[in-house]
Amino acid sequence: MRHRGSFGPSSRSRPRRTPRKPGTLVVGLTLAVASCATWNPPPPRAAEQAAAASIYSGSLRVSVKGEGVRGRSPIIVAFRRPGFVRLEIPGSAGARLVAVVRGDRLTAVFPRHRAVLEGTATAADFDALLGVALAPVELMDLLVGVSPPRLRSFRVGWGERLPERIEAVLPDGTKLEVTVDEAEIGISLPSAVFEFPPHGGYRPVDATEARRLLGGR
Repeated sequence: MRHRGSFGPSSRSRPRRTPRKPGTLVVGLTLAVASCATWNPPPPRAAEQAAAASIYSGSLRVSVKGEGVRGRSPIIVAFRRPGFVRLEIPGSAGARLVAVVRGDRLTAVFPRHRAVLEGTATAADFDALLGVALAPVELMDLLVGVSPPRLRSFRVGWGERLPERIEAVLPDGTKLEVTVDEAEIGISLPSAVFEFPPHGGYRPVDATEARRLLGGR
């Protein structure tokens, strides 16, 4: 899957720069958050329509800064409410990480290392894997401009239909910054998007090993 791709059709509100070589959420500071992004308020009805969206697909750049975690990376995200999420961290030779949430289960595979992490879809497990202590439903809300109640702070800059820039301080004090390169709601995604990624023959790893495979934190 290409770096700028998403899991379904997308329409961009304005031209974007071509992203550079990807890294990971936990190491490899290879992408800068766009300095030209603004904090526009939502257009009429945009916030309500985004909040009501059951399907989202987007290509993002994410920065995480907190105690013991610091990094930037591109990431491709899709969700289908109420309980399905897919995250991909792209690499130069294919995905570095593919993680899928189905209900209360999380399966994350590292194709290059033929390794798999299986756990529960909780904020603690997301924190252990990516350094982002958000439950799946909180992640969904954040991406469509709805502030999860547990956040310490939340700020959104809007495009024509969806947030284009998000800053949040998570409950543990970690600062999360998101720049949205392209995103869409109200689309049809193949059911295969939310299937657990194939991992037959992959060796199981714990969160500590998973972090090492992503570069350490």
